[in-house]
Amino acid sequence: MSLQNEPLQLYQSWPLDAKAEQFRLGGILDVKDCALPAMQSPNDHVLSLHGVGRWSCDLADERLEWTDAVFDIFGLPRGAAVSRAEAVSLYCEHSRAAMERLRAYAIKHRRGFTLDARIVPAQGKPRWMRLIGAPVCEGRRVVRLEGLKIPIGEEA
Repeated sequence: MSLQNEPLQLYQSWPLDAKAEQFRLGGILDVKDCALPAMQSPNDHVLSLHGVGRWSCDLADERLEWTDAVFDIFGLPRGAAVSRAEAVSLYCEHSRAAMERLRAYAIKHRRGFTLDARIVPAQGKPRWMRLIGAPVCEGRRVVRLEGLKIPIGEEA
């Protein structure tokens, strides 16, 4: 079996406190007056130039929030209302199973994770993306997962 067909699973740990400042990537950009959509920060704009998107999933109602780059990775129209079930259906079976296991572990143990996942976008060829997720906690309770989705290659 080729390594190209097997996702690389890396485990990381870093629960975030919901009272802390929003999830950032260590000050990639410090711009004060940047005219971006309300849901996007200047950091999101810089990330999107490289195809990297930020995502969030509220655990109370499984509502997803994505930056434009995540819509692009999944081949969906920017700003579309996407349910978690619809997004999960775009993962290939092995990647979907691994993602669900890591998601459950992250919620139960308040741990972050990284997974290279194979998806089949709504528009486009199958591709690999790196999914980075971290729990956001209120006290000891996880209320949301958030992180990054990074395109890492299309299949021929």
